[in-house]
Amino acid sequence: MRRLVFLTALVAIFAQMNAQQPDKSADKGEGVVTFTAGANLVIIDVGVKDKSGKVIPGLKKEDFQLLEDGKAQQVSVFEFQQLDSDEPPPPVPAVKAVAGAPAKPVDKPAEKTTLPSGKPKPIIRFQDRRLVAMLFDFSTMGIPEQTRAQQSAIQFVKEQLKPADIVEILTAGTGPLKVEQDFTDDRERLLEVIKAFPIGNASELAATGASGDDTAGEDTGAAFVADETEFNIFNNDRKLATLESAAKLLAAFPEKKALIYFSAGIEQSGNDNQAQLESAVNAAKRANVAFYPIDARGLVASAPAGDASSAGGRGSSAFQGGNVTSRGNSRNNSQETLSTLAYDTGGKLFVDDNDLAVGMQKARDDISSYYILGYYSSNGKMDGKYRRVTVKLNNNLQAKLDYKSGYFGDKTFKKFSSDDKENQLEQALMLGDPLTDLSLSGEVGYFRLARDRYYVPFSIKVPGAEIALAKSKGNAQTELEFIGQLRDSHSKLVGVVRDGIKIKLAEQTAAQLSSRPIAYDTGFTVPPGTYVLKFLARENETGKMGTYEQKIVIPDLAPDKPAELKISSVVWSNQRQPISQAIASVEKKKILEADPLVQDGQRLIPSITHVFRKDQNLYVYLEVYDPGLGADQKPSVAATLTFYRGKTRSFESQPIRLDTFLAKRGQTLPVQFQAPLAQLASGRYTCQINLIDEAGRKFAFQRTEIVVLPNPKPAAAPVAAPVAAKPGSGL
Repeated sequence: MRRLVFLTALVAIFAQMNAQQPDKSADKGEGVVTFTAGANLVIIDVGVKDKSGKVIPGLKKEDFQLLEDGKAQQVSVFEFQQLDSDEPPPPVPAVKAVAGAPAKPVDKPAEKTTLPSGKPKPIIRFQDRRLVAMLFDFSTMGIPEQTRAQQSAIQFVKEQLKPADIVEILTAGTGPLKVEQDFTDDRERLLEVIKAFPIGNASELAATGASGDDTAGEDTGAAFVADETEFNIFNNDRKLATLESAAKLLAAFPEKKALIYFSAGIEQSGNDNQAQLESAVNAAKRANVAFYPIDARGLVASAPAGDASSAGGRGSSAFQGGNVTSRGNSRNNSQETLSTLAYDTGGKLFVDDNDLAVGMQKARDDISSYYILGYYSSNGKMDGKYRRVTVKLNNNLQAKLDYKSGYFGDKTFKKFSSDDKENQLEQALMLGDPLTDLSLSGEVGYFRLARDRYYVPFSIKVPGAEIALAKSKGNAQTELEFIGQLRDSHSKLVGVVRDGIKIKLAEQTAAQLSSRPIAYDTGFTVPPGTYVLKFLARENETGKMGTYEQKIVIPDLAPDKPAELKISSVVWSNQRQPISQAIASVEKKKILEADPLVQDGQRLIPSITHVFRKDQNLYVYLEVYDPGLGADQKPSVAATLTFYRGKTRSFESQPIRLDTFLAKRGQTLPVQFQAPLAQLASGRYTCQINLIDEAGRKFAFQRTEIVVLPNPKPAAAPVAAPVAAKPGSGL
């Protein structure tokens, strides 16, 4: 695996964070590379092996040649990490992390040493050490899995640590990533931390987010924060963001790192953002981190009718194999994301083994001896451009080299010109490495307008807590910019969106923004086919950007296609917005007129995350195409909306009968439901729409999963509806 760490920007960021929030940062002095601000130091970890795969020791600095963009660079830092040598390294004492502090490295002063050139020399505190980080993601594990992971970690620390090993312990649950223990080889301290884990912490989230679970959580009366719920339930981006945060945290150490990730899988979901997965992988590559996910569920043998943890099937269903297949598919899907994380970062996935400590041993043993090289780049420009790095061996030495072959230079956003900002957006859109400083959650649908023309609405939400505001004339303001591209299966550009929104908020409204997402929507008109949508948003106060990427498949629902009952995608919502609030151009107003979600002067705002409260109404919209016609040449389609809690039907609407086509839309029947959620208990539901084409003798149904939250407690501030922003408008 090729790896590189570019540390200049990291230290600048950490120093800024330390200056602004000295009381909230975890103590991370051990292993920090310290150098003078502005020194453009680039650190590269290089594995050197012969044809048989054995590490070649004994090389000197003069044996290496470093080039950046074809220009030779002087090797200023050179270290060989000799792991598992005969002589044990000196101990690394345990330094307790600040209790409850989020994981934020701090650049601590170190011993002042300089190179002959006068430039500061980095201090590598963990010489000849193998760095192993353990991340316990309690939000993905039930109590049995948490217990199994804890016991395996205890066994590993007690019996299987090698003299070169040092371990860091990280945890994630309902709050931010935490450092429970910094790197140390003090076994007693490590055991103390692991044994103190609050087993059961965040285990309720594992059941809430698991697809394929037939149970539903009960109403605990717990309070929910709007952003916390919107962007955690049914959205695996947060779990992937935890891994990305851990990788960025470990980037402060120039050595190679193995991150052992304990979880019970990460489910795939239609709302997942492929960009977040890629971003987590790329962050790990830049930080010299290899992910080693361990499925804490171990080896599972499932009874045909299920066990006591889920509701059993009725009638003969338990004996027809459907239950077993469904559970098996759900388990495989939850492991596929973990497999991608491992493979793309050079790690391994460990599943279906009750001895989790075996996976921990293999993860540790994957790190062999390597060289650490560093140079001060001769390119001091703060242009943010990509710089290609090449490492060669002199004297015709034959060996296989593993290293990261480039990095992006730094640039200060506040110094960007308007052209710089425009170029940054366009370049960021084309990058293979997604940007996730802003969390984006999106939803794409499709509605047939004509035989070969479909409208593809795209809605996206940004957590208000991540938006920076500037003060101007007593009001808070910011600006969001958007750029997106839709490409077909041949990578041909078929749709483009470029937009900006200026947001001005009164003081009271600005205070509420931290718990309210900002919504944006647009749309494309394309023929049926397979497409890739890539969308990027930038907040212009700090320059933070986020990327959303998703594959879209639009089925061919042409009238002459004989098939089952043809239907559009389904929109689930809790909000309608008057389009009169949008200040849009004539072109964008034409887009609004073509949008099937606009009716009677209002637009239905998709929920995206499918999280609702009991004091809200649920709005559902879809369309039926080309139903059969009766003797009177009219359609007759019956539709019902049903809520299931596990296997139990909790509610079913009265049937509605549809017999009138939309004007100017061919043979299109609109299907609309409005259901108050007050009569439902809070929890997780499977919602099913049943459609019966009586004249055409066809049947279809659509399912989705939603979460109904309890009403806000009286003492708490009321949770406002999402802040919706139309293209080109304010709030």
